[in-house]
Amino acid sequence: MTYRYDKGRGDYDAWNTITEVEYGATNRFTASAAIKLQAIDTEGLIIDGYLPKAKDYGPQPSGMEFSTKYMFLSPAKDDVDLALYTAFNYDWLDPHSGQKKDAFALENHLILQKYFMEGQLVTILNAGLETTFADRHNLDNLPPGFDWPTKPEMEIEFTTGGGLSYRFMPNWSIGAETVYQTEFETEVGQERWSLFAGPALHYGSGRCWATLAWFPQVVGGGEKYDNQRDTHLHLIEKTKAEIRFKFGVEF
Repeated sequence: MTYRYDKGRGDYDAWNTITEVEYGATNRFTASAAIKLQAIDTEGLIIDGYLPKAKDYGPQPSGMEFSTKYMFLSPAKDDVDLALYTAFNYDWLDPHSGQKKDAFALENHLILQKYFMEGQLVTILNAGLETTFADRHNLDNLPPGFDWPTKPEMEIEFTTGGGLSYRFMPNWSIGAETVYQTEFETEVGQERWSLFAGPALHYGSGRCWATLAWFPQVVGGGEKYDNQRDTHLHLIEKTKAEIRFKFGVEF
């Protein structure tokens, strides 16, 4: 569950959840399927081409995901852990505006992980590429002269991130992570870039685990809306901060 909030003006609150079932086919290969839900409440901010009007609805299905993960190297047996994560996503609600939008995305991420101090300290580095085909639906009663392109677009997104966690007592770890992300679109070239960084708290036992993370945007750039006060941030498709909670049960 991810809570995204604050675009610098007006009111903006969005909740996104992913409920996933993952199956370990072998010791190295897993496959999963997930359903996505979204709730959004935006008012007082109109952004040409991005936020056409106020939107307010509770949790409703917004997309689905199918993914696989293959582990080439194991952190317990080898010097490092190296894995490839591949996912196919279909979303029918835009996570930014809340409007209807068909988006098909394929993403691949390399995950590099290393244990220190017999696993008490863990470091991780990720790098990923996502390609998306997006097609917005037509909207009625838009403001005069408002740009809402309905021509299908292609998007390419690059992501890299890193983090570490330290187990300070049995089952409990504290850590920090950072993610840099940039996106290129058909019509505008580089549309945005952003850097998020923040702390995380993790609990893990033999059967279940949970992670709570606060993720503020440190700096960002690219397209900005008119009279944007926080000029050092990207606030059209991103928010000032995110709060993320993950919970898992093994069976």
